[in-house]
Amino acid sequence: MLTGGTGTMGWATVQEFLNSSDRFELTLLVQPSRKNRKKLAPIADKVNIVWGDLRNYDDVLRSVNEQDYVLHLGGMVSPKADYYPNKTRQVNITAAQNIVRAVKAQPNPDAVKVVYIGSVAQTGDRNAPIHWGRCGDPIYISTYDHYAISKVAAERIFAESGLRHWVSLRQSGILYPGILKNYDPIMFHVPIQGVLEWATVEDSGRLMLRICDSEVGDEFWRRFYNISSGPSYRLTNYEFECLLLDTISCPAPEKIFNSNWFTLKNFHGQWYTDGERLEELFHFRANTSCEEYFRQMKRKVAWYYSLAKIVPPCILKIAMRAMAYKKRMGAMDWIKSGNQNRISAYFGSIEEWKAIPDWDKIDKSRPSETPTLLNHGYDENKPESELTLEDMQQAAEYRGGKCLSESMTTGDMYTPLEWECHFGHKFTASPRLILHGGHWCPECEPTPWNYSEIARVNPFFAQVWYANHSPSEKLYYDEDIFKEFNE
Repeated sequence: MLTGGTGTMGWATVQEFLNSSDRFELTLLVQPSRKNRKKLAPIADKVNIVWGDLRNYDDVLRSVNEQDYVLHLGGMVSPKADYYPNKTRQVNITAAQNIVRAVKAQPNPDAVKVVYIGSVAQTGDRNAPIHWGRCGDPIYISTYDHYAISKVAAERIFAESGLRHWVSLRQSGILYPGILKNYDPIMFHVPIQGVLEWATVEDSGRLMLRICDSEVGDEFWRRFYNISSGPSYRLTNYEFECLLLDTISCPAPEKIFNSNWFTLKNFHGQWYTDGERLEELFHFRANTSCEEYFRQMKRKVAWYYSLAKIVPPCILKIAMRAMAYKKRMGAMDWIKSGNQNRISAYFGSIEEWKAIPDWDKIDKSRPSETPTLLNHGYDENKPESELTLEDMQQAAEYRGGKCLSESMTTGDMYTPLEWECHFGHKFTASPRLILHGGHWCPECEPTPWNYSEIARVNPFFAQVWYANHSPSEKLYYDEDIFKEFNE
């Protein structure tokens, strides 16, 4: 069973399974919109379609019944999620709850294998010098990112569900031809000097098929992984802009953007030190270089994109400026309106925005290519089967808290333990979630974003916060804006 089958990654997954229909019977849970009905009409006789809603448990149960695998790709994603934060939380979190409940309602829930698609957004702003990352790094949700809030909460639901077979695959930015149509202010929320290790949509769909078509042991399940298409897809955001603009026959970024239209921080993205783990298991990558992939995209784009070659750059710049200054979500609208909350989150201060140099003085070089690791606060050289309560106590102390449990079975990564954060919040969580998922206190997760206070007492989290923020810096979140968006 597949959720999100009409979305970007979901549709690529559907195509993979249609090509393997001799081995798989595919069921899709899809909202009954006119757009979805039209899209699925050509394959309606090749798949089972359950018209319904992820928020409706009965719809989810009907689609989960008698399934061997549940591939949960569905939900609300950015940039749409940015405009409907409350609905995003409701859809994405409720969907996770309903799927877990439906799997547990099966005659043998231990036999059902559940694949959840998480997000690189869960680990937030990772500009240099902390641009190398891996699973187990701190959960770090960028300010105003309600999509990431929902993904963190949903991942926790699956990881702590007690299901025998679950896995969380944190998806990176997806490369696909349709990305060229994403004309939205979010294009300027991305720091030019940030990084991302991209995944192609074809590789992503192929991975879903390979998981269901491979004999993998228990060592794969109940863990966290990062999805990417490999080292060739490690780009700076400036490099990505150059490749993307060339694909649609546009001039270089310097010709059609102002350098200060782009934010300085508060997005997400990293290069992975553990990105090869999935490839070693499933060999899902097409091994096409990133540059070749963009060349292929250029051959596939609609003919009218080539007209950009004859449009003067000044005209293109006017069109791009409209997005930078778009009301409420444009980065330059925050500057123009003096929105101090957004300015502090995305630029640091109005002075830091004013200090952004012109293109000729911006550092466009790649950050260090040498992988570095954050400290996870316990002896990672110790075999997992030998981890004890003392290791949990050490990890908790490094997070500014305590492990309150008085006993633990050596090597048991799944039985929940009792924990307490520095602020006195008590919670239960498995060692797997804390040590390998990077989660910590659920009450300290946004909103609000009290990261300065957390970093002051949590050395684990301080590694990601102080890399791009001063010890005295605070984030301010305007609850009235949140209400306004939902109205």
